[in-house]
Amino acid sequence: MSTKVIQALYDDDDVLLKAVKEVRAAHHHIEEVYTPFPVHGLDKAMGLAGTRMAITAFLYGITGLSFAVWFLNYIMISDWPQNIGGKPSFTFYHNMPAFIPVMFEMTVFFAAHLMVITFYMRSKIWPFRKAENPDPRTTDDKFLMEVAVDGNENELSDLLKRTGAIEIKVNEKH
Repeated sequence: MSTKVIQALYDDDDVLLKAVKEVRAAHHHIEEVYTPFPVHGLDKAMGLAGTRMAITAFLYGITGLSFAVWFLNYIMISDWPQNIGGKPSFTFYHNMPAFIPVMFEMTVFFAAHLMVITFYMRSKIWPFRKAENPDPRTTDDKFLMEVAVDGNENELSDLLKRTGAIEIKVNEKH
């Protein structure tokens, strides 16, 4: 397998989306697409699989709820029961209506914070990581598509020019 990629630069998201569909229809492998903003439908056009982040959010929420139930039961029932406002604290279910706001907030807290950590780990984003953006113009107003070269550099360059690329470069894979 070659270590080269062709980088095609586009100046319009609609042209890019059409180009991605044409390149995929020609059975070329698109390594990555860099855009300054999310392009609706690009993931589907690239053939990317759906994410399972919603499942992890649910599991993190359940973890937060379980922790809240255990924590409230421990501090309010087992460890230091108090008679607050004349309400006895013999059992958890008698006091549960008062605990619902805390349980809700802990569910949201765990889900939100663990999702951020999961997203950063999944995206391989951590402090002091060097950016992998091959062209700084893609953070402003340009779109870049990287296509793997497999001995078909001229054919691929012609295809990318026909799709509306304003600039084409051949580079080593980073």
